[in-house]
Amino acid sequence: MTLSPYVFDASAENFNRLVLENSHKGPVLVHFWTPKAGPCFILMPRLVKLAAEYGGKFLLVMLNADELPELARRFSVNSVPTVKFFWRGEVAHTIHGADPDSSFREVLDRFIAGDAHRAHALGVAAWQSGNTQQARMLLANAAMAEPDNLAIPRDLAKLLWAEGDGEQALKLLDSLPPEARADDMIAPLHAHLNLAETARLAPPLTELETRIARDPGDLDAHYQRAAVLLAADDFSGAMDDLLLIARTDRRYRHDLGRTSLLALFDLLGAAHPLTRQYRQALSESLH
Repeated sequence: MTLSPYVFDASAENFNRLVLENSHKGPVLVHFWTPKAGPCFILMPRLVKLAAEYGGKFLLVMLNADELPELARRFSVNSVPTVKFFWRGEVAHTIHGADPDSSFREVLDRFIAGDAHRAHALGVAAWQSGNTQQARMLLANAAMAEPDNLAIPRDLAKLLWAEGDGEQALKLLDSLPPEARADDMIAPLHAHLNLAETARLAPPLTELETRIARDPGDLDAHYQRAAVLLAADDFSGAMDDLLLIARTDRRYRHDLGRTSLLALFDLLGAAHPLTRQYRQALSESLH
């Protein structure tokens, strides 16, 4: 029975249309409840009041878990009340129990702030909660919706890297326009990922030493050696190679020698002796 223009009862027949399809237009809250649980009756009128307060900015769907146990199991509902926030066909957030209204408002306001901002915020929250697949989906959707917001690909690349998918993280940043890759928000991360992936794929150090001895101008070998040395915590050795690359050819892989040094300066901090030494050397070589 419809309780208001924004509140509906779920059935096995209407769930996909009412919840999943509508969640592509805006957020849908599904309240899983049973008549046996007293807290459900405390939460229910509060949710109905919120639906009226938000005036159609979200739909509220009541789902009796006793009558629809298959749907409760499908969404891993083991206790009631449970409220699941659906967005773009997926569960984007869950609140267990009769939390205060402020908890629901906080999540709703993230949804209603705008598609890209909403997806970005929810994606980061999902990642922090350990829901990495959901986080990847939300951040990817946000990146498509707001391509000029570089914080979104930055966070998605960090997530991919943290989950062991450095190759995809690097491909994501490589796909950005040159001016985006040079942005202060992206450049250090891009440099770090480049070095880390290069170290992972590089040949043994002895082979790189042989290549450099044979051809001191082999910048690929110098860059690979820098990555391998950095992975072994030899910052000075790595920075020597990166400085040589920056001095030799600013066009090498979009000035990767210089941007990698700048990323290492940020990592070590301005007061570190190596930062001071190599920053001065870099400045002298470029001017």
